[in-house]
Amino acid sequence: MKSALRFLLLLAVVNSVVEADAGFRVGRGLVDISPPVGVSMAGAISQNAPVKEIHDPLHVRALLFSDGKRKVGLATVDNTMISDAIFDEAKRRIEAETGIPGSHLILAATHSHSTPRGVVGLVKEAASEAYLDSLSVSIAEAFRLADADLQPATAAWTSVDVPDFLFNRRWFVEDSAKIKNPFGEDGEIVRMNPGRKGLIKPAGPVDPELSLLSIRNPGGAPIAVMGNYGLHYVGGSGPGEVSADYFGVFSEALRAIPGADETFLGLMSNGTSGDVNAVDFSAEAVKYQRYENMERVGRALAKTAIRQLDGIRHEAPLEVDAAEVILKLKVRKPDAERLAWAKANAAPPDSRIRLTKSQVYAKETLGLAGYPDKVEVRIQAIRVGDLAIVGIPCEVFAATGLAIKEASAFPASFIMELANGYHGYLPSAQQHEWGGYETWAARSAYLEVNAEEKIRDAAIALLNELKQ
Repeated sequence: MKSALRFLLLLAVVNSVVEADAGFRVGRGLVDISPPVGVSMAGAISQNAPVKEIHDPLHVRALLFSDGKRKVGLATVDNTMISDAIFDEAKRRIEAETGIPGSHLILAATHSHSTPRGVVGLVKEAASEAYLDSLSVSIAEAFRLADADLQPATAAWTSVDVPDFLFNRRWFVEDSAKIKNPFGEDGEIVRMNPGRKGLIKPAGPVDPELSLLSIRNPGGAPIAVMGNYGLHYVGGSGPGEVSADYFGVFSEALRAIPGADETFLGLMSNGTSGDVNAVDFSAEAVKYQRYENMERVGRALAKTAIRQLDGIRHEAPLEVDAAEVILKLKVRKPDAERLAWAKANAAPPDSRIRLTKSQVYAKETLGLAGYPDKVEVRIQAIRVGDLAIVGIPCEVFAATGLAIKEASAFPASFIMELANGYHGYLPSAQQHEWGGYETWAARSAYLEVNAEEKIRDAAIALLNELKQ
């Protein structure tokens, strides 16, 4: 009797993941995650004003795919970055409610800067902690909705180069343009956002590819469209104003696609943009009105996407699958000399004034001293037919993304950065040698110098595994 009961329980668990009827199906979920007034928008480095008003709402936007045997999914979350613990709790809830394993889900922050920072322990105040606690619940709710929405579907993917808005923000600069880093050290030859004087050349490429995934019902009506683009964020909001940036503009502008109804879901994920923004430092500065530039970029990308998708052939049925690996990477913890510097330069414990750059990095140094020697870094990949999607929990440089795409076993691949956690910038060993903001040891950049190579190799290996 007990054996029979165990069998029935096991069968129930299996059936919660495997569909009763075969066929490719897709579901959507949309949940508002706009924060209450007063929630902090400050980061580890940035010192932003708390939430004063909602200019445009923040959302979790989820897509779930089923081939009748497996379910895989992804979501974009309108936050600057989100800790592993929040995403892990969301995945625990999703699996408990739907049976979908966390290893089959890529959850990624968009990296709009006009949002709270979803980093556990960063701000210790009740309103901010309550907001962070709500994120995992909202992400799980988006997938509950997506699971309930599963419907017969077809899919297509394509891409088009849109270099217009992409510029590498790290530049080699002349001696006259160099400054000491926050630790008082010189010798760095690359600067982030260097201004317009003393420039030599950018320190890396951009990835101009706007990747698109289109979902339609069997009758041809659009269900959802997802974009992936390697642009850090655009900005242009005011102090304390909440906005989903161009990610939200693009998502809403996609509703102009012919045949879309009120249930249509648009979404935009951030590609590999750790060293890329929308500012051309080699040209004369352009002044935009508040929100003007993010609207310009988001609408232009949506218009290009709609044009690119016109007439493209959608397919079904399609198989789906997922793979993941967890790397253990070293933390660049401060040595005795750096700790002594930090203690000498730290702001008073009760200081309420705006911190200097040295004080910010003194605080970060002291914080890193309490980190473990190694951290677990989750790399994931899912496939939908011959499209592969990679999730990396870092701010990945464009060159790394291009290398992964080039080596991919799939004919089409795109990468969602800041996915399933947050482990800071991911400069290559060469970029570390050149220096600049993205290499300065802090909670925003703390992985070992060779982390980029290890993560890149792991992503390529996962893609090879999924292709077999």
